[in-house]
Amino acid sequence: MNKYLQRIADTILQDRLEAKGAVLIEGPKWCGKTTTAKQQAKSHLSMDRPNMTGQYQTMAEISPEQLLEGDTPRLIDEWQIAPNLWNAVRYEVDRRNKLGQFILTGSAVPAELDPSTHTGIGRISRLYMRTMSLYESTESTGEVSLASLFKGEEVSAKNNLSLEETAFLICRGGWPASLGLSDKAALFQAVDYFDSVVSNDISRADSVKRDKEKAKNLLRSFARHIGTQSPLETIRKDMLANTPDTFDSTTLYSYLDALKKIFVIEEAPAWNPNLRSKTAVRTTNTHYFTDPSIATASLGIGPKDLIGDLNTMGFLFENMCVRDLRIYADCLDGNIYHYRDKNGLECDAVVHLRNGSYGLVEIKLGGDSLIEEGANNLSVLSSKIDTQKMKKPSFLLVLCATAPFAYKRNDGIYVVPLGCLKP
Repeated sequence: MNKYLQRIADTILQDRLEAKGAVLIEGPKWCGKTTTAKQQAKSHLSMDRPNMTGQYQTMAEISPEQLLEGDTPRLIDEWQIAPNLWNAVRYEVDRRNKLGQFILTGSAVPAELDPSTHTGIGRISRLYMRTMSLYESTESTGEVSLASLFKGEEVSAKNNLSLEETAFLICRGGWPASLGLSDKAALFQAVDYFDSVVSNDISRADSVKRDKEKAKNLLRSFARHIGTQSPLETIRKDMLANTPDTFDSTTLYSYLDALKKIFVIEEAPAWNPNLRSKTAVRTTNTHYFTDPSIATASLGIGPKDLIGDLNTMGFLFENMCVRDLRIYADCLDGNIYHYRDKNGLECDAVVHLRNGSYGLVEIKLGGDSLIEEGANNLSVLSSKIDTQKMKKPSFLLVLCATAPFAYKRNDGIYVVPLGCLKP
């Protein structure tokens, strides 16, 4: 039996259970939600147990409180199979008037909820869980913490990941089931996930039958526009080049909405700072998958293909960095945004905390010229921010793949390999 690797969500879940009556853990299938929940649950009900699902659904309709009996926190796994359990949990939390009563897990938003369903505000906290970051899967040494960058501390660390290893990690992804396997078996996990999404999950999201080949073509097109703000119409037209049938905008939105519901894609919203000049800021979301391996599986490429096409690898490395930054930012009570203005000045990631502190991040594969380019972009953007109306950046960071060390430059800009970073 594989040893459980600590997840950053462990601490967040514990904190939420101490603050709320119930916690809902959402996220992509196979990211480890149930396994993580079991570490803190005292009793467990699996709604998708093959020989019991029908009986559980019937009981959820007739007497849901029977399913909620058990030592607390009680885990209700795949709760969305019987959506009215939501109201039952909310009611039971109110009745018991105690914290840390239930943990709910689910890989999809229920297709339909009764109009009487309560939002759960004040009773049920939502915790979004992603695939594993490099720190959680032990590929990152964790010698540099994101929290330390907010404090302006000095950093010093050695990067142990080569370009080839980074390419492998992009294609393998952060799927817990891939750890400890041979390279071939580990890479297959993302391919299997992709096949499951296009064959079944995209239709189960809202009980609407969708075409497998169209879903494949859409994911391929989305992968070709990863890390960009390409209009959805551009993605649709790109897809049509490989789809003989019609695929109108309404259908596109339906497919994309289903992919969001099952946590396959997670776009980055635009960041709109206070600037000294009246520069028009682009407000289009940046396209990302929840895990970079979904992109490589969609495109049918592997590590060697990435090494042979460093431009594509750069975009997919950016997706992996954004995944890890999102996981680390969750721990710091923050969110990840993207900046781009009308003049083309970009910042790949903005780590913005709830207290108003923020850091600007440029993502580069590596090489002195690319790192210098990233540092220059950060300096230009930082100089445009009106610090009379908002805080100045807590840090400027070039997050890279192949730099041999993590260090702080003379101009105060950090250069940190992803293989050295932790929360």
